[in-house]
Amino acid sequence: MDTKARNCLLQHREALERDVKTSYIMDHMISDGVLTVSEEEKVKNEPTQRQRAAMLIKTILEKDNYSYISFYNALLHEGYKDLAYLLHGGIPVLSSSNGKDSGGITSYVRTVLCEGGVPQRPVVFVTRKKLVKAIQQKLFKLSGEPGWVTIYGMAGCGKSVLAAEAVRDHSFLEAFFPGGVHWVSVGKQDKSGLLMKLQNLCTRLDQDENFSQRLPLNIEEAKDRLRILMLRKHPRSLLILDDVWDPWVLKAFDNQCQILLTTRDKSVTDSVMGPKYVVPVESGLEKEKGLEILSLFVNMKKADLPEQAHSIIKECKGSPLVVSLIGALLRDFPNRWEYYLRQLQNKQFKKIRKSSSYDYEALDEAMSISVEMLREDIKDYYTDLSILQKDIKVPTKVLCILWDMETEEVEDILQEFVNKSLLFCDRNGKSFLYYLHDLQVDFLTQKNHSQLQDLHKKLIAQFQRHFRLHCLSPDQEDCMYWYNFLAYHMASAKMHKELCGLMFSLDWIKAKTELVGPAHLIHEFVEYRHMLDEKDGTVCENFQEFLSLNGHLLGRQPFPNIVQLGLCELETSEVYQQAKLKAKQEVDNGMLYVEWINKENIKNLSRLVVRPHTDAVYHACFSEDGQRIASCGADKNLQVFKAETGEKLLEIKAHEDEVLCCAFSADDRFIATCSVDKKVKIWNSTSGELVHTYDEHSEQVNCCHFTNNSNHLLLATGSDDCFLKLWALNQKECRNTMFGHTNSVNHCRFSPDDKLLASCSADGTLKLWDVKSANERKSINVKQFFLNSEEPQEDMEVIVKCCSWSADGARIMVAAKNKVFLFDIHTSGLLAEIHTGHHSTVQYCDFSPHNHLAVVALPQYCVELINGNTGQIDYLTEAQVSCCCLSPHLQYLAFGGEDGAIQILEFLNNRIFQSRIGHKNTVRHIRFTADAKTLISSSDDSAIQVWNWQSEEYVFLQAHQETVKDFRLLKNSRLLSWSFDGTVKVWNIITGRIEKDFVCHRDTVLSCDISPDATKYSSTSADKTAKIWSFELLSPLHELRGHKGCVRCSAFSVDSTLLATGDDNGEIRIWNVSNGELLHLFAPISVEEGAATHGGWVTDLCFSPDSKMLVSAGGYLKWWNVVTGESSQTFYTNGTNLKKIHVSPDFKTYVTVDNLGILYILKILE
Repeated sequence: MDTKARNCLLQHREALERDVKTSYIMDHMISDGVLTVSEEEKVKNEPTQRQRAAMLIKTILEKDNYSYISFYNALLHEGYKDLAYLLHGGIPVLSSSNGKDSGGITSYVRTVLCEGGVPQRPVVFVTRKKLVKAIQQKLFKLSGEPGWVTIYGMAGCGKSVLAAEAVRDHSFLEAFFPGGVHWVSVGKQDKSGLLMKLQNLCTRLDQDENFSQRLPLNIEEAKDRLRILMLRKHPRSLLILDDVWDPWVLKAFDNQCQILLTTRDKSVTDSVMGPKYVVPVESGLEKEKGLEILSLFVNMKKADLPEQAHSIIKECKGSPLVVSLIGALLRDFPNRWEYYLRQLQNKQFKKIRKSSSYDYEALDEAMSISVEMLREDIKDYYTDLSILQKDIKVPTKVLCILWDMETEEVEDILQEFVNKSLLFCDRNGKSFLYYLHDLQVDFLTQKNHSQLQDLHKKLIAQFQRHFRLHCLSPDQEDCMYWYNFLAYHMASAKMHKELCGLMFSLDWIKAKTELVGPAHLIHEFVEYRHMLDEKDGTVCENFQEFLSLNGHLLGRQPFPNIVQLGLCELETSEVYQQAKLKAKQEVDNGMLYVEWINKENIKNLSRLVVRPHTDAVYHACFSEDGQRIASCGADKNLQVFKAETGEKLLEIKAHEDEVLCCAFSADDRFIATCSVDKKVKIWNSTSGELVHTYDEHSEQVNCCHFTNNSNHLLLATGSDDCFLKLWALNQKECRNTMFGHTNSVNHCRFSPDDKLLASCSADGTLKLWDVKSANERKSINVKQFFLNSEEPQEDMEVIVKCCSWSADGARIMVAAKNKVFLFDIHTSGLLAEIHTGHHSTVQYCDFSPHNHLAVVALPQYCVELINGNTGQIDYLTEAQVSCCCLSPHLQYLAFGGEDGAIQILEFLNNRIFQSRIGHKNTVRHIRFTADAKTLISSSDDSAIQVWNWQSEEYVFLQAHQETVKDFRLLKNSRLLSWSFDGTVKVWNIITGRIEKDFVCHRDTVLSCDISPDATKYSSTSADKTAKIWSFELLSPLHELRGHKGCVRCSAFSVDSTLLATGDDNGEIRIWNVSNGELLHLFAPISVEEGAATHGGWVTDLCFSPDSKMLVSAGGYLKWWNVVTGESSQTFYTNGTNLKKIHVSPDFKTYVTVDNLGILYILKILE
């Protein structure tokens, strides 16, 4: 006995022993010849029923598979259906000794199916075991009693093949239908046709003519004849009715039989009595099954199929009929892959024909026949569905609006389509969503091509009758459909005026982006641009650019004020003009808006800004065709989005840890990723399917790069394990491992001809490897070029960060520390050395593929362009000035440098005065006294320099133990300074003496502010506290606790009654100065990923003169209502990290600079 059968018996032994009465069971088994009389006696001699059952099971366990099947059938016959069901899963397949042929089918099965007229397997056949099992389980539930099992699905989904396959099973037939199987191909029939089918069936069932020698003359007589034949001559047999269209046909077979039927209309069994079970068949095969069919037709391995094979499966959504039709055609014309794919894409269904095993000559005929069978009064409604898009599920409410009907009426009509497999339905909570199969969409659009424009117009007209745009509410079930597809329907209806009115509306853009983000809108502007005239085309470009550059803001929560964003556009833009109009209307109602006064001077170099990740982005790259961008980062995800619109194409949880690098293959088919989890993965760039996982590196994998030639695709990876590895995508294991580096491999790049691989390492070397042999060709010690450093060579760490090949492959550029080197590949000679600055570390370098320019990225948010031939820096955005200030009467400009130098420029005659002493380190802060005769400066050292620049006298304020953070001038030649040492000191700048020394905090003092009445000052610290001090006392008046991050800034109100403090979590608190009580906490955390509302640190604060408003700087600018604690407005800068906000006395003008160096002059709109 098979192990599976034995285990099944043992598993359910207790239940069988408890319930089975053995006497009648053994009668059946003796008649089957599997149990002897002596064995029966042995069982009967046991004293109790349970012991007799136990002995019988013990006897069966010692026998073969036939005994198991006989016992199973006996249980069924004697009414132990529940017990038989327990044993069904263990029914063994009889061995080849029973006459199996090469296909695994026994001679018994072959005979039964042949006599019953069951069609043979198609020439090309793939198994669908899950569906076959489902059909068998439903047939089992009939338990030998009359009933109906319905297999239903759309045209060409493989229903007939599945029905035949369900009975192509020896043990199943023998156990459940020993009387045989009888197949009738029904199809579309009138009464005379049906009578002929019945007559043929009766003749087949009564071949010895025991019951009658003449044929039945009408359907009723045929029905009676069939009932008698099935009951008396063919008990326990199965009748299969294939391709049933009409309910009335089934009444002729409603005669106490077990019936399996296939149909496109699952409601056909509503007209008959008895138990009914349904097996729905999905409309498409899985991709691998579809490819298997094609490979069998054309006699190729799946892996060798051309790319068009994948596209064909995708285009027809795996329809078994279409795949088989095309496979049969390709067998005769193996070079027509592209041709048949094009026919599918162009909806040329009449040209996809020829199938010996299908009733319809071409695909369009198979689909149109279903439509023709609809009732006349609902055919037009099905035509209306021609406007639906592929893969889009439509709420019932949309069709209620289209047809101006109640929900129940619409659902009744749609259910008719669903029943006939002309439409599919998903339940979404309490509502229904309806959709068409791709082939049905293609068929309808082709058939009703001339009506499509009018059908779209009809939908728009009905929408306009039911809605005004402001009436669309997110809680309406059809809301998302209209936001996503209203523009599509208007464009398809060629309603240009309405389309422009919709798309060029800030109200529409606000409503839609709040729900679905900006990418879909950008896509629509790109998609419908060609339909617009020149004037509208310019407006279209205005809105598209607005969305592209603000997309990263429009996708966040809380949602930004779109009118304020619009005010940042150029004044010639339609977006600005609409925003200005709306802003003026809202200002009258108390809303606050600010205008960017100097925006005309700023040329924005960005074309698109997206925010795909929720954490740091480590790498991003273009596809070879420039259409897509892949990015990866600390959130462990790989993202792929459209380069033009930012529309997300793929989001994959790629690794178990941070993803450090990603790369497109040369043919754009694949994306490689590598991670801290030590794995390298290859993904299908279109579907996101995982193709390979490589895990041979023993440490984190830092870089990956494909060869430039797609004909010989290789992937190189570099890791902290010091190794480089080469991978061939058709192999499961590493092709070559390259040994030689003694520290982490940070970067690798193939030469343009793919013959060499360059690698950069933390061991201070650049190595060139022969790709074919994996041998080291050259090694260049980059570390030697830093030998003039003050550090000893053995202590010096030189990390070679990255490299890039020139277009001709003759030179290679290498970045390490603060230098970029250019080497000759053939001689290893140094061609050029570029020094980027003492404090700069080169982050990345890359050659242009089209000219001799190279680009170098530096950490100070700047980029250098370098001539790759000469090494000359052509363009440098880095400035050497570290700080500057103007004198009170605007006569002088003072500036400090990174080298510690201090200079003063006199505007009147352009004279420059230079401090003889200066600072040893970068100058951080610089200020004139009120009379402009003295300049005070601080640097990264612990001293403050007081320079009377006209008399060349110097005073040094030296007492702080660590770097001075900043200082403020007080009255009467006094100065307040604070430091990383946690102290605040008051100095006399004439004598250089300390007058007050406050030990304020255990950690760095980050800021101080002096109250307008000059009696108090505040201090904030990295210890997460703020304090209010009196100049007269050495202990604080109040210690302000509650911040959860470093408290970075503070500001007194003009009347000195309030103090605002801001921290590194974006939290702002308002305190009562007199008693230290917390008055307001300004919304610290937003709902999105716990991100700070202020985009990071709060770096500066300023109250309005009436103390009712507060402006704060950080990741952007925010205005707050101090009374209510609510945000009044947000201004988003191009960059981030705003360190300071300068406010005019009337609180109407604001000046700040972002980390990109962009100056913003803002004015309150009145």
